[in-house]
Amino acid sequence: MAKTTAVVFDCDGVMFDSRQANINFYNHILQHFCLPPMTDEKDSFVHMHTAEESIREIFAGTPFVDQAQAYRWKIDYTPFIGDMVMEPGLKQLLDLLKPRFGLAVATNRSNTIGTVLSSNGLESYFDIVVSSQDVKNPKPHPESLLRILHFFAIGPREAFYVGDSMVDYETARAAAVPFIAYKNRALDAAHHVDHLMEVADIVMK
Repeated sequence: MAKTTAVVFDCDGVMFDSRQANINFYNHILQHFCLPPMTDEKDSFVHMHTAEESIREIFAGTPFVDQAQAYRWKIDYTPFIGDMVMEPGLKQLLDLLKPRFGLAVATNRSNTIGTVLSSNGLESYFDIVVSSQDVKNPKPHPESLLRILHFFAIGPREAFYVGDSMVDYETARAAAVPFIAYKNRALDAAHHVDHLMEVADIVMK
């Protein structure tokens, strides 16, 4: 088996419990156009998809899709960061991994990921961050992971991808990168973990 040299993290659901932040963000946009808040089904959708896809989904059947897309770019995301909860053990894990591994983020967030990382003092841990803005094809297309592998000049078996959703699993599978499922044992994965520090036990073997 190839030696692990890089660990890639999804953001939402892995590094942060951001469900409430996402709900508040998209409900704010809906409210701006005098529309009712999201249903539970829409809540789940926006948790896993890009902002552009989410706007199309929650504004489907309304005349406001294009205006809502434009409006989301104007919003200061900073107030919503306070609704995000960092997952227990994240900084401890990153402190442990940083000296030995390349670290990266592959996320379907767009222009908000930089603010999220900097506001939580995390930007210095990561060698590369790939958002939906940085690729032509966001997850579950493998482009984000392939870009990270190219950056580190490594093969897929030299990395792990830590994710929590079917979108993450499909991304890892398409890129042939071993997948670590976080807090979701329903996913097919090389490994399942319920605490982030368990990732260290896997990648440092």
